[in-house]
Parts: sequence; C-alpha cells; structure tokens
Amino acid sequence: MKNEMFRELQTLESKLKGELHSDDLMRKLYATDASVYRKLPLAVALPENSQDIKHLIGFAKTHNTSLIPRTAGTSLAGQCVGEGIVVDVSKHFTRILNINEKDKTVTVQPGVVRDELNNYLKPFGLFFGPNTSTSNRCMIGGMVGNNSSGTTSIQYGVTRDKVLSLKTILSDGSEAEFSSLTSEEFQQKLKLNSLEGSIYKGIYKELKPKNIQKQIQDNFPKPEIHRRNTGYAIDELIKSEVFSTLDTEDNRSANFIVDCNRSADLVTERGLLSEVEVSRSANFNMCQLLAGSEGTLAFTTEITLQLDELPPNESAIIALHFESVAKCLKSVETVMQHNLHTCEMMDDTILNLTKHNKTQQVNRQFIEGNPAAILMCELKAETPEQLQLAIDRFITAVNALNLSYASPILRAEDIDKAVELRKAGLGLLGNIIGDKKAVACIEDTAVALEDLDAYISEFTALMKTYNQNAVYYAHAGAGELHLRPILDLKQAEDVVLFRKITTDVAKLVKKYNGSMSGEHGDGIVRAEFIPLMIGDANYQILKRIKSAFDPHNIFNPGKIVDAYPMDESFRYKVGREEPKIETLLDFSASEGILREAEKCNGSGDCRKLPEFGGTMCPSYRATRNEKDTTRGRANTLREFLTNSEKVNKFDHKELKDVFDLCLSCKACASECPSSVDVASLKAEFQYQYQKANGVPFRTKLFAYNNKINGVFSRVPKLTNFMFSNGFTSSIIKSVGGIAKERSLPLVSSKSLYKEFQNYENKIVRNNYIKEVILFNDEFTNHLDTEIGVDAVELLSRLNYKVTIISHSESGRSMLSKGLLKDAKKVANDNVSKFKNLISETTPLIGIEPSAILTFKDEYIRLADDRDGAKSIAQHTFLIEEFIQQEIKLGHIKSSQFTKEAKTIKFHGHCHQKALSNQKSSFDVLNLPENYKATIIPSGCCGMAGSFGYEKEHYDVSMQIGEQTLFPSVRKASIEMLISANGTSCRHQIKDGTGRLARHPISILKDALL
Repeated sequence: MKNEMFRELQTLESKLKGELHSDDLMRKLYATDASVYRKLPLAVALPENSQDIKHLIGFAKTHNTSLIPRTAGTSLAGQCVGEGIVVDVSKHFTRILNINEKDKTVTVQPGVVRDELNNYLKPFGLFFGPNTSTSNRCMIGGMVGNNSSGTTSIQYGVTRDKVLSLKTILSDGSEAEFSSLTSEEFQQKLKLNSLEGSIYKGIYKELKPKNIQKQIQDNFPKPEIHRRNTGYAIDELIKSEVFSTLDTEDNRSANFIVDCNRSADLVTERGLLSEVEVSRSANFNMCQLLAGSEGTLAFTTEITLQLDELPPNESAIIALHFESVAKCLKSVETVMQHNLHTCEMMDDTILNLTKHNKTQQVNRQFIEGNPAAILMCELKAETPEQLQLAIDRFITAVNALNLSYASPILRAEDIDKAVELRKAGLGLLGNIIGDKKAVACIEDTAVALEDLDAYISEFTALMKTYNQNAVYYAHAGAGELHLRPILDLKQAEDVVLFRKITTDVAKLVKKYNGSMSGEHGDGIVRAEFIPLMIGDANYQILKRIKSAFDPHNIFNPGKIVDAYPMDESFRYKVGREEPKIETLLDFSASEGILREAEKCNGSGDCRKLPEFGGTMCPSYRATRNEKDTTRGRANTLREFLTNSEKVNKFDHKELKDVFDLCLSCKACASECPSSVDVASLKAEFQYQYQKANGVPFRTKLFAYNNKINGVFSRVPKLTNFMFSNGFTSSIIKSVGGIAKERSLPLVSSKSLYKEFQNYENKIVRNNYIKEVILFNDEFTNHLDTEIGVDAVELLSRLNYKVTIISHSESGRSMLSKGLLKDAKKVANDNVSKFKNLISETTPLIGIEPSAILTFKDEYIRLADDRDGAKSIAQHTFLIEEFIQQEIKLGHIKSSQFTKEAKTIKFHGHCHQKALSNQKSSFDVLNLPENYKATIIPSGCCGMAGSFGYEKEHYDVSMQIGEQTLFPSVRKASIEMLISANGTSCRHQIKDGTGRLARHPISILKDALL
C-alpha cells in the first residue's frame, strides 16, 4: 500500500510546476506548527500556481486524503497540522498584485508577509491595520484563515473587517470569487448550476428562518466583542440585508436596524468604516464566513483588502506599572476612554523572562522596579501639542484611579523597543527551563470590557483550584487575555489537567457570553468546545455549511467541525521515558541537548525577512525553505533524538541535510526569543555524526587551517603566488572542494608573534594606564598580521601596556567543523594559560570576533575547568569594546586623533551582534571629531568562515551578501571608507563588491595624531 501511494505521489509530482516532497525530513519538518500538536503528513506541497492547487485537490478527492493550507506555520491551535498533504504557499504565492489608491484597496497572494505589505504601502500613505505579534513573518493568507487582529484592533478592527474579496478554488476544483453582493446579485448566485451556486443556496436555506437567526444571536458571543472566532461567523452573515430583502418586510426592518446600529458603532467608536464601507456592510459577503474558517471551506489564491490611511505620526506609550494583575485590569475600562491605539498587558512571568534574553535586555530598560503587570497604552495625534494634551488628560485620569505606581512616557525609538518587548512575549515563554511550559489552550479568550474584571477574578480563583499561577499576556483593551497554564504535557496527569482546565474555562467564558477563540482560532485545541460555546443546534448548522462547501472533507479536516480530540497527537509521547543523550558540549543549562531543541515553540521569528533587520536566519532568507530555519533545525533534531532507534541518534542523513546550510552565525542565541542555540546544536551534531561516519578531507582542511597556514607562512611568496595564480589556484580549489569563483586568502610574510617581538623592543613605557593581554588569534597571526600590528601600535601610543603570551589558537575552525575533542584540548590549554593572568585590571582583548568570543561562549561549555573559563569570560572583550569602555572612563579622547573628516560604513560580525554589540565599533569609528560612521543594517555577510568557500554553498553565500550588505557597499562613494571587523566579512565584501574593507582598529590607528 505504501509503495502504491508513493507511486501515486510521484505521478502527482510530475504534474506540478511547484514541488512535492514525501521524504521523512520534509514530513517531519511540517508535522508541527506553533501549537502543542504533532501530526505526520502524507506529503508536503509547495505549489507554484493555481493549476497546481487544482491538481492537489483532485488528488485528495481521488485518494481520500486531505489538504492542510499553511503559510508561516505560526498557528497556536494546531490549524496547520494534519495527516494529509500540507500545502505551503509561503514560497511561491508571495506577490502583491494590484493597488488601487483611490479606493484604498490592495490585492495580494496569500503568502505575502504582513509587514512586507505595509512597507510596500507606506509610500502611498496607506497600511493594512490588523497587526499580530508575528507581523514580520506571518502572512496575509494565515491572517485571513485565523481572522487575526493583534494590538491595533481597538482602532482598525480585525482581518474580517478588511477582506473585500477572495479568489478561491473550491473542493471540486472550480474557481469562485467571493465579494460584496447586493440582494439582487445574491439572487443571481442562487441560480448558478455549480458548486458555488449550491453553497449560496445552502447558506440561504440555513440562515433564512427568523427563529434560526434569533437562535444564533442568542447563543453566539456578545456582538460588542469584536475579537470572536468561535466556529464559522454565521452571526456576521445574518446581519446582511439579504436575509431581509428575500424575506418579510418586518424581518428586513429588524435586520436593517441591527446593521445600521453596528455600522454607526464602528464609525463613531473605532472610526473603522467610510461611507462607502457603511453601505457595503449591508451587503452579503461570503468573505465574512471564510475569514476565520482556517482553510476548511475553500483554498484561497488571491485576497483583496480594504486599507486605512497611515496613523498620525506623533505617538507616545504610557507604560503603567502595577503591583498586581487585579489593579491592572481594573484600570482598563478607564484608559480605554482615551482613544488608545493599543492597550497591551504583560505580567511579571514574561517580564522576568526578558531579563535573560540579550535582545530584550535592551528593550526592557523603561521598566521601573518589579511590577506584577504593565499596561502599555499608546496615544497618537497629528501634532506634538495635540499629543501632549492627550497625554495630560490620560495621566490625570490614571492618577485619579490611584492604581498604578509608575507611568513612564515612551517616545520615538523607545516605543519601538517596548513594542518589540511585547511582541517577543510568546517566544519568551519558551525560555522556561524544563518540561513544564506555558501551554496554549485557554490563551485566546475574549470577553466584553465591562466583564473583564469579574471574568479575570473568577478565572484566577479557578486556576487556584488547580494550583496554577497562570501567565497573563493580553490585548487588554480588546478584552482578550492570553492566559496560559503551566503544564508538562509529557506527563499523563498534566494531560488530564490540560482538558479539565480548558473545559472549565470554556464554561466560564460561556457564562459571560464571551469568545473562547478571540484571534488564534479554534484549530484542534478549541474546536471540541464549539458546541458548548454556541449551542448544539448552531453547531449542526456549521457542520452542514462545511458539507456544502466541502462534501468530501478535503480541506483541513478535524478543525472547527468534527474536531480531532484536543488531548491527543501531542509533540511528545505522553509518559515516555526521557531519552538519555550524552554530549561533549555542556547543555546542562537547558537540562540537556534534547530540551535545548525543545525550547523552540514554533513562533517562527527565524522566518523574518532581511528588510526587518537582525541576522536570523541567513540561509532561510536566501532559500525561503522551512528546513533552513532555526525552527526547522531544532524541530528536526528533536524528532530524531526522540524517535530514532539507532544507538547514535545523531547518525541520520536527514540531520546532515537540515544543518547543511546553517552558517553558525549564532544569531538564534540572541534573536530567538526562546534562545535556541542552533550553532551549538550543529557543532554537537557534527561531532556525533562524524563519530559514526568519519571526518571528510575538506573538513580537516578547514578545521586545521591554522596549522596549514603556519606551514605556508614559511614560504609566503610561493604560497601567495600559488593561491593567486589562476592555474595553480584552480587546482587547489578543485582538490579542496572550494568554489572556483572564490578567491583564496593570502598569508602574511611574518606572524604577529614575530612582529610583536620586534615592536616590543622599541616601546618605552612610562606610567601606562593599564596592561592588556592581546589574544593573538589564528586569523590575525597568519593572515591579517598588519591589523594585529595596528592594534599593538594603537594601544601602545594610547599608553597601554600590550602583552602577547604564547597560547593556543581559539579553536573556532574546529568548532565550526564539529571537531569538538580538538576544540576541547585547545579550550583547556587556553583556560589553563590565561586563568591566572586575566582579571578586572588586566583584561583579555581580541581582534577577530569569532575567535575572542569563544572565551565568552563555547569555552564555558567545553573546558574542564568551568570556573576558570567563567572567570576569564567576565574579563574578555572585543578590542572595540575595551576602547569603548576606556572612552567612557576618559582615558581615551577625541583630541588624540585627527580633525580630518571621513565617512565610514561599518558591517559588524555575526558573533559580535549575537554575543557582544555593534555599538562599540560604532563608537570607536566615531571617536575622531570629524569622523562620521554609520552601521550597515545587514545581517550575516554570507561567508561564515569556511561556508562561503565550499563550492556547494557559494551561491547561497552570495545570495546572503546580496540581501543588504553588497548593495549598501556598492552605493558608497569611493571616498567613503568601508569597515568590517571580521576577516570572513572583509573577504566576502571584496569578492562580492571589489571593495577593500578595513578593520576599525586600523582606521583608528591611522587617525592618531
């Protein structure tokens, strides 16, 4: 049977213009989303056009399987997992098709990223309002499927409010476009002799009777809760005048009044609808049903959205601090009277997690004391004067409540930092060490604002009966709180609690006529509770609507109707015996390498595109393949470490494939909210895999390049001739598996050790400021010796005593190639030599980021003397960091440097961004009075040590460089200096642009008076 299905899938693949994968790696990659669930799909499709989707629908119908639509895969309720074919539109359905400035509309394909769309719309003065915490990677198709809303819904509404029309492919393969219809147009649809016509007839038959409409109104969530996604939105459809025009005059009047009141409320309270939109809202639009249907009714290929004008430029966030969650929530109704653009809450569980994330440590600096909760309230206005008046009124009202203890006002870039802090909340919950996690099951409840305080009071009491201190993370202004119990779903008793807690909360939400699913959808986790939330009679209507659209249950089964059980199909086998996995690197901080991988909760921050800054994840940005994300690598490693029956669980080609394009940039260690350190996971994998499969020649060539360069440096002229001559270099590249397009690095004529000995004899030291020990890394010693000489001269002339001792190389090349035993020997040797020399008064400083930062990172996981390694790490600095500190202490002044003017563009090394900071280099380059340096907002350069040399990686390496770095360098004038502190970065810039980049230290040395 399996072989027969495999042949059928091969036949299907031959029909597709896009891709179809049925291998174990791709199936396991797509077995999970950002929820707690795991379902192994039959295959994964990446369709390229609508015809591909029609082929997939035909296959599913013929072979009794299903299609699971997917965009970024960040769904929290299990919407994107299933046993059929996962259809990922995120790679090819990514075009913005049309914009109509006059009508303020845009048409897009479902794979367009929300923030990418808004960047495109900004020059037109327009934007798409709904704004999720995943907005820099979530896609419009997913937002429509979930009816997403986010922080801005209190001003701009939810996705359903913005969807004007949808082009879809129905379950019989026919195309249908759904849009706003007048009563007359609706009547024409009823006459269609097609599946589309049958759908309209079925909807009309179901919703026409007055008693059914009343039944819906009485049982669905309160209409003033604008975040409500419980089941299909039939409560929205019955507001259309279709059900009055085609029925009795009395019913027409009743519906007309309901609709007018709704439209007026939207206009006056939230400013959501224009006059045209008010008129349109009386029409029938099937899009209201499809928005929030989670891909269970039709497959969407094009989406037309209503846009808004850009919000006012002047803005401020007042961050109200509270000593309790209760006080915070009591403030919500009052603050919401001030026309807020956002009203967001975080509790101390999340705030405390931000203390341990490098990126968020910067973003949380506005926090005063240790608040139990913070309410971030954003005001906007057209002018500074209007904004100040709004702030004054707001502060007066808040002070009168006497509930908050601090209210710092954030402006400009501080707002961006606070927003990023709040957005990181979901991922940060993955930082809880161990198997207990903040579990998404009741995190999407929404109630009317008037009920919020009472609801939370009862909710808190309920949680106490379960001995739970829930995590409070909320769109408070919309009455929606992301409440999460802390559970270990590997344990049977907590799985029982998972269902009990969800059931009890569902009953509580029903008591307040709230919505169990506010914006994250029903998926698997909440679909079981839809009959409770809307009544069984209404639920039966939903089932019949599903059947009308999809009689063969092709589209995303198990969601919304006929739900999968919410307490089955977890990521982790319940009651399993935890696999025992021995590693050479120390993963004890995460309780082992498996739990390090399990920290990934699927939030997908690693899928953000280059235009949104940061570095993570360079290879995904080039390939747009899920397997090349941090999430993909962590999930695949988790899969095999958990399920492999091999003695060496790392010995799988699939793992080799998934780590192949990891550049070990370390961005994930700081940019991933869950701090999943894939660079370390890769190093351990390589070590374990090579134990079973041997170490390839090229791997040894790069891992031991310091020893090789040491030999070559004895005959530098001959070596450099062979490396630069076309004939001989091509032979060397061929033997070494190096890309023919790549230039080879030239060796220096003298090592830094020798140059330092000559220089040291010339130095006369009198009353030096302090002594520093310069780490003579392997790259500086043999390849970039002149930079090392510049560093020694600069520091000496600034009156510092420079010492270089005999020590081992850093081991960076060994680490990058998984030769961990060799790297461990190096680490032990260096820790032994430096631990009694390095202190607060005698720091260790280094030139090459990737080398010196091993002392602050890998050595702590490798060295036998962990205490010694940690002590050294505390006093180890990148040379720019050291100079930055000395500038602050007043030991180094701009008066010591030229007044000549220069402009500089600086590109920082990935390890510097992840483990240190770029500002130190920025400050150093701006030290001379008339030097003006700017940081290129680039991610990884794409070289990453040996990665960019390897012939199979060359194209990806250059694609990464072309994202931001190369274009920025090419735009620079000839007079402008290009600077980069990584040897790989400088090499990549030269090969990619022809420009020579200089180390900041060399530039600063040349500027000395």
